[in-house]
Amino acid sequence: MLTAFARAFKTPDLRKKLLFTLAIIVLYRLGAHIPVPGVKYEAVQQCVKQASEGNNSLFGLVNMFSGGALLQITIFALGIMPYITASIILQLLTVVIPRLEALKKEGQSGTAKITQYTRYLTIALAILQGTGLVATAKSGALFSGCVVADQVVPDQSIFTIATMVLTMTAGTAVVMWLGELITDRGIGNGMSILMFISIAAGFPAALWKIKVEGELAGGWIEFGTVILVGFAMVALVVFVEQAQRRIPVQYAKRMIGRRSYGGTSTYIPLKVNQAGVIPVIFASSLLYIPALIAQFSNSTAGWKTWIEAHFVKGDHPYYIATYFLLIVFFAFFYVAISFNPEEVADNMKKYGGFIPGIRAGRPTAEYLSYVLNRITWPGSLYLGLIALVPTMALAGFGGANANFPFGGTSILIIVGVGLETVKQIESQLQQRNYEGFLR
Repeated sequence: MLTAFARAFKTPDLRKKLLFTLAIIVLYRLGAHIPVPGVKYEAVQQCVKQASEGNNSLFGLVNMFSGGALLQITIFALGIMPYITASIILQLLTVVIPRLEALKKEGQSGTAKITQYTRYLTIALAILQGTGLVATAKSGALFSGCVVADQVVPDQSIFTIATMVLTMTAGTAVVMWLGELITDRGIGNGMSILMFISIAAGFPAALWKIKVEGELAGGWIEFGTVILVGFAMVALVVFVEQAQRRIPVQYAKRMIGRRSYGGTSTYIPLKVNQAGVIPVIFASSLLYIPALIAQFSNSTAGWKTWIEAHFVKGDHPYYIATYFLLIVFFAFFYVAISFNPEEVADNMKKYGGFIPGIRAGRPTAEYLSYVLNRITWPGSLYLGLIALVPTMALAGFGGANANFPFGGTSILIIVGVGLETVKQIESQLQQRNYEGFLR
């Protein structure tokens, strides 16, 4: 593999793409450390330290996707999250709105139009989320329990608040632009690469914190156990993410003039984890809603106490059970809206394709739906297992919180993006008659 990396850097055009990608990554990480105008940096650092010591994980998911920039209140505080949310919303609306579905079928021009809509929605969501973040920081609720939380935004005038929201929105636009630059002129999908970097940036600090807080052999036992569990989880994720059920498809021969067309055999690859990381993100986001309502509520009613006792800490049985059930539900929901067996069956019938032993048309759609439901069950259970096992197995080591480095969402994204990027470099090396990473 090291030889393959050396050959990749010896190829001029591939080296240029790799160096360009690394330069964009450096700029992205630099922006994640530049504070927003109007924020008192010393108060933010003090509150971040107290929040870290208290394992305050209410904003853990969004903070993870921003590479820690959210709680630092930097110009890239919102990170890639508005774009992810906009992409998911557009993908869901494509099934509901006929106009978007028609654009999707138009090919490259329709995809470009949907991408433009995604950019507009990203900016709108950035304004909304930036306003919410500034309002939360101004009220002191962003760092609940911090003694200087009300000093994070010392000047609370309308001009200062508007400047902070505008700066964060502009930062989101710059992040989106950097991601598209990587896609066009670098290696891999730009948005995925930036998401990968945001998550990986928190790994060293999180791992060292587990070592420092450990009690067995100076923390090295806990540290080693976490590393071993991390490698085991990576191996499991790679195995399942590459697993697929191949449905054989045979195309009948057709005579056009004196030439024979068709008669080829291929297959439809149905992945075991067809939904990817989307169900985990949906479930995590939905479980944040009760905690947010309880935090911003001034009520002293019993419902607030019950939510704070059962749905704020991730190690409570109610939280674990609800989280697991939501992941399973969203796995089936996302697969149902992203894969249409009737459309696949119609396309196969149109081009003379059929599954051996299955009649074309409706029986083919029913068979694909049956197979998809069967493989979605292990896929959804696998997602729930990956998301919950770190919390349950490592609770005794004090590392089981939303910022635990080998949590389900982070591992799924890092392994998925890493595999796709390596495959792209691999294909470009093989196009130049070089040996790739996989021999």
